[in-house]
Amino acid sequence: MKENRLIDGKAVQARILAEVKQTVEGFEQAGNPTGRLISISIGDVPEVDVYIRNQARAAEKCGIPFEKVSWSSDISQAGCKAALTEMNDRSDVLGVILQRPVPEHINLRTLQGAIHPLKDVEGMNPASIGNIVYNDIALAPCTAAAAVELIRETGLKMEGLEVVIIGHSEIVGKPVAMMLMAQGATVTVCHHMTRSVAMHSRRADVVVVAVGKAHLVGPDMVRPGAAVIDIGINQINKPDGSTGIVGDVDTDAVKEVASWISPVPGGVGPVTTAILMRNAVVAHQRQLDAGWVQADAK
Repeated sequence: MKENRLIDGKAVQARILAEVKQTVEGFEQAGNPTGRLISISIGDVPEVDVYIRNQARAAEKCGIPFEKVSWSSDISQAGCKAALTEMNDRSDVLGVILQRPVPEHINLRTLQGAIHPLKDVEGMNPASIGNIVYNDIALAPCTAAAAVELIRETGLKMEGLEVVIIGHSEIVGKPVAMMLMAQGATVTVCHHMTRSVAMHSRRADVVVVAVGKAHLVGPDMVRPGAAVIDIGINQINKPDGSTGIVGDVDTDAVKEVASWISPVPGGVGPVTTAILMRNAVVAHQRQLDAGWVQADAK
């Protein structure tokens, strides 16, 4: 039986992808087809393969061309930057996805900054993140935007909503806070120096957790009737010797207290992939508005 307290991320993903597909078809009918999404991995990183497959599947459902590119682990920083700059100048490239992690000698932040903001479908360029401060959230970091999407899924009114975010990373916690404030929520951000996280989380209408610590949040940290958005992904060893993936929230215990909770897996993850596709069509429209034509693709 379906657990009604669990927010179905796959259903939200399906809805967003259907909307994106409709938008892509509209571009094609108007003679403005999208270019390719290019996924770049540096070195042999088997753990990113599942993300790439999910992104490729989502792109196929939307009708967006998708290409996987692998660079050698010994490629230089300058070589990476030159290749990204070349992609920025190509009108047949819709957007660039830079898979993480990267080799130790590569400065990830510099490469993220090398991707033009209009082709930054992940929302990771410092300019893209900075735009959130000015309430321009159309190309926000995908995971952060997915968390906000799942809060909307509860039907709770954003204006005046009391939200506590546990975790203040640059790509999740902080962007989520800015996006929610832009929509009228009252936000408190907790971190490793917060004296009593539970004191804050117990008064919240919504608790968003992105720390990377398995089962950090239990039922004693959640107000009855609250919504809980779990962004954590942690691998654990089970008593039988197998491994499993769990979030930062003790889902089974917390769902007895909360009114809504996003499960791991099946919650934020699928929606993040869908947001990537939605960002892609936003990027395409902005490229059209800026006068970038798909000459190479025609």
